[in-house]
Amino acid sequence: MKNRFGIRVNVVVVMCIVIGLFFCLGVSSLAFQKEKKTLMTTHASGTFDVKVTPQGTDEKDAVVGRFSLDKQFHGDLSGTSKGVMLAISTAVSGSAGYVAMEQVSGMLNGRSGTFALQHTGSMTRGAPQLNVTVVPDSGTGELAGLSGKMDIKITDGKHFYEFDYTIVPTP
Repeated sequence: MKNRFGIRVNVVVVMCIVIGLFFCLGVSSLAFQKEKKTLMTTHASGTFDVKVTPQGTDEKDAVVGRFSLDKQFHGDLSGTSKGVMLAISTAVSGSAGYVAMEQVSGMLNGRSGTFALQHTGSMTRGAPQLNVTVVPDSGTGELAGLSGKMDIKITDGKHFYEFDYTIVPTP
């Protein structure tokens, strides 16, 4: 169907719908950006003590070592954790890798609950690389909606953590 200007009415209707969708998406995007800006990253820091205990393996010549982890956190994060670590060394001095999972229970800047941490670490000829993140949707209690990244430093045998995190209310 054509109007008196020779333009198909369907084209005009489609254009109006497209413009309307862009407007709606723009408004939604602005609302999302405003909500996103209100989320603030919080910082926690302190020390922790860790007990690493080798676990037995079924193989006599095991290449991968298995260890249990018991931690006590002090500072902005106050609590305990239990975990398991798998590690391997290479023939090259100072090169190794590990993965670990741990369940943390305690108080984080006044909020109580639990959450899980996932570690992935490697060392290339003495140069360390470490990634410790909160397992998605693992927070409970007042820590539900927790996400973040923890940095771990070891100085003179003492363990330190720096933890940047957000807590987004869960639906």
